[in-house]
Amino acid sequence: MTPHPDDPVELHFAPQGSLAQLNFAAVGRPLIWGALRRAGRLGTDLTVRERFRLQQQFSRRVLRHLRVKLDIRGLEQISSSDNGPYLIASLHEGIADVLCLLQLPLPMRFVARREIFTWPEVGPVITRLGHVAINPEHPLGGFRDLWRAADQIIAGGESLAIFPQGAIAGIQSDFQRGVFEVARRVGAPILPVSISGTHRIWEHPFAPTLRYGQAATLTVLPPISAAELQHGNLESIRVRTRRAMKAAALSPGTPAPRFFDPERDGYWDGYRLDIDPDFPDMARQMADHRAALLRGTA
Repeated sequence: MTPHPDDPVELHFAPQGSLAQLNFAAVGRPLIWGALRRAGRLGTDLTVRERFRLQQQFSRRVLRHLRVKLDIRGLEQISSSDNGPYLIASLHEGIADVLCLLQLPLPMRFVARREIFTWPEVGPVITRLGHVAINPEHPLGGFRDLWRAADQIIAGGESLAIFPQGAIAGIQSDFQRGVFEVARRVGAPILPVSISGTHRIWEHPFAPTLRYGQAATLTVLPPISAAELQHGNLESIRVRTRRAMKAAALSPGTPAPRFFDPERDGYWDGYRLDIDPDFPDMARQMADHRAALLRGTA
């Protein structure tokens, strides 16, 4: 059974294969934990460029060590005349998404579930670096905190990366409205980014499996202008953006995205996980499960 997000976290890495185990023990683990400990001693007064350089250097070193074959497409969408800051709306498959997104030429911070800020070693670092904690299970308070943080970060010249699925369950996860509502409030454009293949790098929280030499694709889609977000129909924009991002993840020549399988992954009852209606079989399965819970027969 998959652990509940509010359970105490112990971070485990299980490299696949004896050579990978030796490599990770000798190089990977010291690289990751050493960098996190050094970052945890940094001051909280970093400039935008200092914070971005620190994060990007760390992510590049980890991706290089893990021999991730990252294919970045659509960089031309980030034009020199309009290079943000954006609200970056990204698909979400796993922790490695963050490492890949940091390869974009945009200073950025991230929105993460509040429990990640309690993780050993990781929590103190992302707190000091000014990333944003939210609680998706309390949407009103979560939206207020997100809106205020986004306004401050965008005004300071950084982009803010948000995962509108709110979950790493799989591509069938629906998009929440938060990023679109926040973009309208703060007057920022949205930069949609499709990600696929990262779930195979490290499977946490579904398994501790760590794999070297995996392929991942990051596809930057055309930005949604602040003007369109101000005056357009947000629900139509949400659905259109969701479909375009998932179509990119499912396109030929792209590593397969993660698919949610509740028999394998668990249903994560109590965790905010909505299924995209464009995956009707899965949506029906989730609805049937929740109805059974209400009847007391699940």
